[in-house]
Order: sequence, then structure tokens, then C-alpha cells
Amino acid sequence: MRPELSLTRKSHFLGTKIRNLRKRNHLTMEDLSARCVRVDSESAPSVSYLSMIERGKRTPSVAMLRVIATVFQKDLDWFLDDTPSDDAIVPQKGKHGGLAGMPLEPGFLFSGDILQIAIPEMLSQTGTSGRQFAQLLIRAYQEYHQNHFPDLERAAEEVGLKQLALTVEEMLALAKAQGLQIRWFTEAPTTVVDAHGISGQRVVTSYLDGPGQLALNEILKTSLTRMKYDLAVHIGHCVLHNSDGFNSVLSIGSASAADAVLMPSTSVNAQDILQAWREFEASFFAGALLCPKVPFRQLLDRHGYEVNVHERAQVSPSVAMRRMTVVSPYPHWHYFDAYAPGKLKAVYRGNGIPLPWGNMRTVADPCQHWSVFRMLTEPQSGSAAQISLLDTAQQTRIYCCESVSVQDLAGNQRVLCAGIDLNPAIEAQGEDAAELAAALKQVCVANGGEVAIPAPIKRKLHTIARILNIHWLERGLNQQARLICARGGVCPRSPSCYAECHGTSDR
Repeated sequence: MRPELSLTRKSHFLGTKIRNLRKRNHLTMEDLSARCVRVDSESAPSVSYLSMIERGKRTPSVAMLRVIATVFQKDLDWFLDDTPSDDAIVPQKGKHGGLAGMPLEPGFLFSGDILQIAIPEMLSQTGTSGRQFAQLLIRAYQEYHQNHFPDLERAAEEVGLKQLALTVEEMLALAKAQGLQIRWFTEAPTTVVDAHGISGQRVVTSYLDGPGQLALNEILKTSLTRMKYDLAVHIGHCVLHNSDGFNSVLSIGSASAADAVLMPSTSVNAQDILQAWREFEASFFAGALLCPKVPFRQLLDRHGYEVNVHERAQVSPSVAMRRMTVVSPYPHWHYFDAYAPGKLKAVYRGNGIPLPWGNMRTVADPCQHWSVFRMLTEPQSGSAAQISLLDTAQQTRIYCCESVSVQDLAGNQRVLCAGIDLNPAIEAQGEDAAELAAALKQVCVANGGEVAIPAPIKRKLHTIARILNIHWLERGLNQQARLICARGGVCPRSPSCYAECHGTSDR
């Protein structure tokens, strides 16, 4: 039967399959249409035509269907068989990322009154400050919602009018429109010791010291991207919090202004929690103002989510990489901002990846094979992609990340790392992710923990890379896959490298 006749007879199933496949890969119709345009602009469907195809109101031409098939790396026949979409491609609501939950039973022990009594005692005994506890709560909330905060996005879009690559002059004008007057001060980086006893360089870059008064450090003139970020944060405080954000101090360094004065607390100060939440809101607002969701997603899509896209957006690598986790249609991301020796200054785990080490205490046996750890101990120029296999509570998972080493304004080296969990994308293509990950892990173990990815597995993962349109995933496939672990004591390598990891306990 000619393909044209097959398309006509099976247009209902065809539209359902395309819709379910699109949703399974977390693409909007705008995303899919744009991806089709880059494959073949003449045969690509418009958004409105794609909508009619999915509803069975229109039948695509063979050329148009070939374009859609190319985007999803499917054979044309897959769309033309007589079987309607099966359960393997029906969109299912994904599990929330972040920390694994626990059953709160018996429930009466977790009432608000009991927790208000127990939490201060727990913080006192563990040496955790109220501010650290607040930041942990906010991170869990952020990960639970997988970075979806539409109210903050809209507030930023109303101020910046969805304009990408705002200049310093435009940012200063936006600050002035919020009633802020700029004054400059001079302060050089100083050596401080954080709550872990680790020394580092820190410098205060800006602060609001009263209604309508914004103080900027002259050092910001050497980094216009950081100046724009500071301005965006303070604009966020004005828009979201009025005068309540005027005690906000922004600093750069391995020990932040808050870390430098942290003391174990026997109580949870409600004002600390409120201030920490407002700092998160202003920071998220800043990212949304500098990298508005739709134009930044389109920019990332055109350039395959390369880290150097920050140059086109005229923002810092950290802002660009954090916004990747927000604007990408694929929700299973993580992000680390790490300082040596082993301090995570910022963490996001929308995919639930275990932490390689904590940011509240030192870890005695960190796994040295995480990409972020390797780049801290062996700095290199440019960025590096890595395919990693990690055992979680449920199964072995395949991750890919891109890491880059940068120097901050205070002179500290830091590593930024953005990564994704590949298992959901593998399952979206009807493959058994657990089986694929277990097979790759077996080969890794047999080769001492690192191995060139076998061709059959590499082909399947290359298909995933093309569908997700993430270029560094393709580069990672050309490197050796590595076994990593949450702690050296559970090292899956044979022989175990626990002793080697344990020897780096100061990290």
C-alpha cells in the first residue's frame, strides 16, 4: 500500500502517536515545530498544523512525517502500523525529584507542634544553623516542584519584557525604574574561614543599604555579567519584596557572607527562614530576567545546550547552566556549583541524584570519579562531558553531565556542573532503562570501573542524544563511561577503590 493511502486511513492513530511521543519527550508543539524546521524548513509543520495532526483533523504528507520521524529518531513504519499507541509511549506523570521521601508514620509524631519542639534540639545536637536548615527546606521545595515557579517567571517577564541579552546600561535603567540610586564602593577580596574551618577568598559585591540605595563594588566593573546578575537580584527584591529586601548582601567566594558567621543554633529564627526564602525568590527572578524562558530555550535549542551559549546570552556560565535546568522541556536535571576542597555552594537535584558530598559537613570517603570532583582535583581548560553509572535505591541509573572550571571574582577556582538522568529518556523510547544500565554497569565492572561504551548501547544512547538535542551528551558517548558512587564505602568497582577515596578524606 502506498504511504499516502496508509496515512489517510490511519490518521487518527497517527495523531495520537505523535502527541503521546511529543509529550513523553516533554516537548511543546512549539518545540516540536521548531525542531522540524531545523531538519527541513520546507516540509516542517507549523504549530497550528501540528495541532490539527494530533487531533486527527489533518493528515501530514510523507515528507512532513519523515521530518517528524527524524526528530524522534523513529522509522517511518513505526507511525504507520495498525496498532494504536500502547502503554509504552503513553505519557505518565513522572515522579518528583530531589531527596527520597520517607513514610511519616505514626503521623501524630510529625504534627506541627511536635516538630517545633524536636527540630531546634536536632539542630543544636548536629551543629546545624537555622539558616542552613532554611536553605535545605527551600532546596527540597525547589526540587519537589522541579524548578517550576511561573509567578516568578511572569514577574521577571513584566520587568524585562522577555528581552534576552540585556546590556548593563539597560539593567541600570531597570534598576533606576525601581527607584534605586547607585553608589560605588571599593572592597578587595579577603580571606575568611567558613563553618567547616575551610579558608577561602570572599568579596562583598553589592548590598541594599536603605530605601532606594544600592551599593555596588568597583570590582564588578571587571565582570559585566556578574554586575548584571547583582542588579537583577536587587531589582527582584524591589519587585517582589518592596523594602523587605533591603538587608540583602551579595558576595562571591568559597565562604559566603552567611557562612562566615554561621553558628550552631538552638532555635529556628523565623526571620532567617523568611530571609532565605526571599533570597531564593530574588535569585530565581534574576535568572528569569536575564534569561527569559521562551527566548532562552530557543537559543539553547539552536545550539544544542552547549555551555558556551552563555556568551550569546551575555550572562555568566553559572546563570546559563542554572537556567538550563528550568527552561528545558526535559525535567530530569541536576546542577552543582562546587568549590575545592569539596564544598557544594549551590545544589539542584530535580532528578534526585544522590550528593557526592554534603554542604553542611565534610565527607570522609567521597567518590573521586564524579566529573565535578575530578575537575576540582585536576583542573582543565574548557568543558568536559562524562557518562556515569550510579546505583540508587531502586536501580542503576545512567547520567551524563557537562562540567566547566571557572574562576570567580574573588580569585577562587570553582566547578560548575549540569547534568541529566538518562533513564526516563530511554524509557520514553520503549527501551528497558534498568536493563540497559545494568548491562553497561556489568561491562564497566569487568574493566575496572571505566570502559568505552559498547557499540549497541552507544547507538541507543546516541538516539537519545539526538532526541534531547544535547550536544555534550553526544560528546560524552565518545568518552569512557565511569562507575561512580554516593560514598566510597559502597564503591561498585572491582577491586574497590575505597581505600584510595578514603585517602582524600580532607576533600
